[in-house]
Amino acid sequence: MVLSLLTVYLLSSSLSRLTAVNSTHSPRMVFTDKETAMKRLPLPGQQAPVRILLEGPDTITAVGQKHLISFNFHNSQKTRVERRVMWKECKYGLTERGCNYNITVVHKREEANQVFVCGTNDMETMCCDMNLSEQSPMCTPSEKMGSIKDSIRDFIIMEGEPSALVESAGSEDLYITYSGSKEYVGIHKFGRKRVGPPKHNKEQHYVGLVFSRRRSSTLQDKVYAFYKEKNGDTGLYSEMWLPFVTRVCTADIGGPKNNLQFSWTSQVNARLFCGDTTSGQHFSELVDVATVQADRWQETRVYALFRNEWGMSAVCVYTIQDIDNIFMTSPFKGYSMANSESRPRKCVADSTKIPLDALRMIEKTSEMEQWVRPMNNSGPLLFNPHSYSHIYVDSSHQRKHHHPVLFLSLKNGGIHKVMQNENPTFVIAEYRPFHHWTHILGVILHPSSRKLYVNSRSELVQLDVANCAQYGDNCEECVLARDPYCGWKGSRCTPATTDSLQDVAQGNHAICAFVSKLPEKAFIYAHETHADEAEGITLAPQSKYFLQCPVSSHHAQYTWHHLENSTSCSSREPQCLLLIDSMGPEQVGTYRCVSEERGYSRVLAEYQLQLESRAAHHSSSSLVWVCQMAVLIGAIFICTGHC
Repeated sequence: MVLSLLTVYLLSSSLSRLTAVNSTHSPRMVFTDKETAMKRLPLPGQQAPVRILLEGPDTITAVGQKHLISFNFHNSQKTRVERRVMWKECKYGLTERGCNYNITVVHKREEANQVFVCGTNDMETMCCDMNLSEQSPMCTPSEKMGSIKDSIRDFIIMEGEPSALVESAGSEDLYITYSGSKEYVGIHKFGRKRVGPPKHNKEQHYVGLVFSRRRSSTLQDKVYAFYKEKNGDTGLYSEMWLPFVTRVCTADIGGPKNNLQFSWTSQVNARLFCGDTTSGQHFSELVDVATVQADRWQETRVYALFRNEWGMSAVCVYTIQDIDNIFMTSPFKGYSMANSESRPRKCVADSTKIPLDALRMIEKTSEMEQWVRPMNNSGPLLFNPHSYSHIYVDSSHQRKHHHPVLFLSLKNGGIHKVMQNENPTFVIAEYRPFHHWTHILGVILHPSSRKLYVNSRSELVQLDVANCAQYGDNCEECVLARDPYCGWKGSRCTPATTDSLQDVAQGNHAICAFVSKLPEKAFIYAHETHADEAEGITLAPQSKYFLQCPVSSHHAQYTWHHLENSTSCSSREPQCLLLIDSMGPEQVGTYRCVSEERGYSRVLAEYQLQLESRAAHHSSSSLVWVCQMAVLIGAIFICTGHC
């Protein structure tokens, strides 16, 4: 039995070392609910929530297909409040068809507690406004959105499609995508004028819509959509998916009768490039996008998550200005620049008056010859072997140093917290909010409280991503964390303020030397143990034993020192273990486990081993060995379930 346990341990250790990725790709620390504060609440029903709305730092409303479910994370004793959505037109018998609507679109309005929703059944779609504070929320169409209600009735909205609600003087327009391979796949506009995509036979799947308002000229307001398209080239070395961005003008009302009537005249599209030209690495499958709006429309950024055929992920960042430059200056595919000039690039006041020659060209092609490249013509800010499924970006300007934080969901139900930097992007930590493998459907952050909300189909979890004490109780460890949300102040690692000590860009712990020489400075080496404090262990001759050392930072190097000998460990394992294979006189002495990270060293564990006299019972040492192995093997398999 002992030999079989040892074999399992050694095999697990070997596989861990063989599969370990570069430390720049792996999270520095891993947090479960044992290391950081997490609160969980079950989501009732069989259907996943359509959208999670933040009502406050601890108050959440999950909009389901037929119900509103409110949660209060601050008061765990308070039960959830579930309210069924009522449709006014159904109540008064104003609709001719069935009223069994499932909510598919949710947009939060600027007014408190007000939301715009659309519900779909198998026959029609209903859109209306709703007050979240009402005890029995009634979905009532407003006068302002009347044109949306009338034009969208016969359109069936697919679950999960990106949408954008655009308000203007006295009316509103809803932009929503339709993914798949049918002839009406593309962007649809419902409102004063219904406009849709021209007929085509391409398979497209949309992942994001961005509304770009031009305050100096509302005529030039635009909507950008991001999608992946099935490659028509099925050759052996061709990618399955091609990434695109497309653009339409909000002023577009379609062409004249018999020429693109009710179809986009302003739509243009271009390929997105994400990759490293020096290494030849590129990513072609667009997975998700996150938008960071700016005061100037040109500086609005789109963080696009990609995947390649090997399952590796990458994030590239594009600005609306760079995208717009391609649409304004590139020749159209298959046309010279001279021939391309006859087609209008800017949005026009009346698209029904576009010349016939330009309309014919629009019908033939809308694709640009040039590709859109990431901002500053840079490569991916992140690419690694992990397979991510969602991206959320916090780019609030309240921090001392402006470093956006990315939250990327893993397919096993974990979350990576990543700090964007000009140097290689830094993976701060991995959170494991769920007790089992699951698919994450949504990620959203409450900016001021730094509470992250993650939901699967059946559970909603609140994480405190500014729980800074988890990084350690000395200045060096706090700075090495490179967490924009945390800094060293006084004698603790706390949520960052303007006077916190931190070096997010480099993690240079030498700045801790400039901290005033106050009594709390003694905390720096509080975890070091000395020979007279070392744990004494007496072992029987020829017995086996594991010395244990905790692993916190997976970017550090861990080494056991005994006399003149040293043995290193893999930082990917939950413990730095040293096997005493056969206890004898040579094994007697002091063993120290030392971690080293970016020049900062500390003693994590220290043991004083002594040799027991031969009169000791062999059976007891064997029992200790077996029990210890059982505990260690359990820890190993817990790790490999998530690693």
